Amino acid sequence: MDQSEKKRKKRKRMTGKMQTALWVVFCLFLVGILIIIVRVVAVGSNTGYAKASLSQKTGSNKVLRYKRGDILDRNGTVLAKSDKVYHMILDSRLLVNNSEYLEPTIRALSSVYGYSQEELRALIEERKTSAYYRLKKNMTYEEMIAFENYEKNLPKAEDGSEHKDKGKIHGVTFEEEYLRSYPFGTLASHVLGFSKADGEGTYGIEQQYNEELTGINGRIYDYYDADLTVQQKVIPAQDGKVIVSTLDANLQRIVQKYAEAFLDEIGAKNVGVLMMETNSGEILAMQSNYSYDLNAPRDLTRWYAQEEIDKMDNDAYLNALYKVWRNFCISDSYEPGSTFKPFTVAAALEEAVITPEDTFLCDGGEQVADYYISCHNEWGHGLINAAQSIMHSCNDVLMEIAKREGRTIFSKYQHRFLFGKLTGIDLPGEVPGILMKEEQLNDTELATSSFGMSFNTTMIQLGAAFASMVNGGVYYEPHIVKEIRNADGVVLEKIEPRAVCNTISEETSEFLRDAFFFTVQEGTAKAAQVDGYLIGGKTGTAQKLPRSEGRYLVSFIGCVPADNPQVMIYVVVDEAADEELQSKASIASELAANILKESLPYLKIYPDKEIEYPNFCIDDDDVEMTTGEIGDTGVVYDPEKNEGNMRALPDGMD
Repeated sequence: MDQSEKKRKKRKRMTGKMQTALWVVFCLFLVGILIIIVRVVAVGSNTGYAKASLSQKTGSNKVLRYKRGDILDRNGTVLAKSDKVYHMILDSRLLVNNSEYLEPTIRALSSVYGYSQEELRALIEERKTSAYYRLKKNMTYEEMIAFENYEKNLPKAEDGSEHKDKGKIHGVTFEEEYLRSYPFGTLASHVLGFSKADGEGTYGIEQQYNEELTGINGRIYDYYDADLTVQQKVIPAQDGKVIVSTLDANLQRIVQKYAEAFLDEIGAKNVGVLMMETNSGEILAMQSNYSYDLNAPRDLTRWYAQEEIDKMDNDAYLNALYKVWRNFCISDSYEPGSTFKPFTVAAALEEAVITPEDTFLCDGGEQVADYYISCHNEWGHGLINAAQSIMHSCNDVLMEIAKREGRTIFSKYQHRFLFGKLTGIDLPGEVPGILMKEEQLNDTELATSSFGMSFNTTMIQLGAAFASMVNGGVYYEPHIVKEIRNADGVVLEKIEPRAVCNTISEETSEFLRDAFFFTVQEGTAKAAQVDGYLIGGKTGTAQKLPRSEGRYLVSFIGCVPADNPQVMIYVVVDEAADEELQSKASIASELAANILKESLPYLKIYPDKEIEYPNFCIDDDDVEMTTGEIGDTGVVYDPEKNEGNMRALPDGMD
């Protein structure tokens, strides 16, 4: 047998064995495949069952809404809150695809909420492809639970069987949400701000502390465990933090009442009122013009007739809203007028440029460069000292004091009192004001700046600076929030008073407190007197640009008790509607007095002793003392024209 034949026979023997082995392997493989198929079918069946079971579970993949944090006043009064409401969701597609559910569900909705059955059928047909439609919004818990209880309370049939609608009411679910509301409507609207439909804060505390007030949504969702059993996992929502403001709701109500009464009776372009603790910078009350309804912030009917609103295009409508929402106390700057005079005097005393005993002659005005600048009393106040220059609001003496200071010292103290800078108050929309640079303070600019012209400030700037002037010289950063708490009331952060800098000495502060007391007792601010109380303060009258138009902003800033100030009040009336009153600072002083009469008893502030104040008067029989009318503005004369019209102040402000 040759070699090739041997190889052929060997291959035949190996092939037979291989066929047998392969057949066995194939059978085993086939059995394995069948086992896998059976297993897959079983798993699929179980999964289908689980999915079917899951589809019936009401808690599947449900969002748990967080609650936006409350805003409280300093005493715990709730100023802003979020209440849980329910939206009723209709699944028309389910009802259309499962006709046995349609009529029972329609009967239930009609019975519980009074819907017309015909209208419901039409609505469902119209939205037959929709699985989500808000049929009823902002329902209370009682309204929501009434529907859930309806099926439970269906009576049994006469034969004892279940009601025909039992188990057939489907396609109606309830969605939870929190609705922001403001229990006092308009109270402190410019301070609080409001929350939009998406929960984002707009203006005020709502915007400034939006991150703290906002929580995190939770979720309920179902899943399969290793045994393909449906399990449920709950991730709870994290509610927003609670903001405790420095506001006192009672003081805010008083301030708001009198400010809006002034607007009703006299009217003005702007009215602002600020009350602040002098020794902490905490804002007790802040009012800007008419308040708006926080529960309906886009309602303009208080300011415009409906016909006017209907004619507004989108830009005009938005501009009108922004004007209503704007907080005058922090977002508008203006020339302060004579309320700034004490700052000029304070700088001179601190730098020993003058002493409290120095006297000055007011003869009615001062020639400064090419201009004659008059005092508001054109006949002159005569021989007076620094305290009396404040009491009688004497432009002539203030110009002399500023001249002695020079522009370097004057500018230094403008910055020391933080004019021209943001105060850092924790509210959005603050503006810094406008100051002239030191090198721009030439003779005329320095003279007019000495009595509060040629630069701009804001209410919050002047108020915070004045508080430092009467509290011994400590400038506290004004702030509107005291504490941040979690939803359970645990204090997470306490905002302590922040002393920014020292502005003046205690000695100068004491001198000014005395001067402010006599300004109210005997000077230009007599209208701010309140029987039984020691009030100190200063008036201001600023003629607005352009000077020729004769428009005025008048003000009063004061403190109480005058010997140991606890509270600062600042009132600004911008362009009173009554032209005869527009230049009279007394209207601002009277408004402040009305507010204080009601506020001080609430604050339990009373004089507790007789106070011996120094005698600031100069006894000189040869000097005729005149006080003129209450009013603080001066007149800049052009000597060539010999006319008393106010000129526009120099350009060049930064």
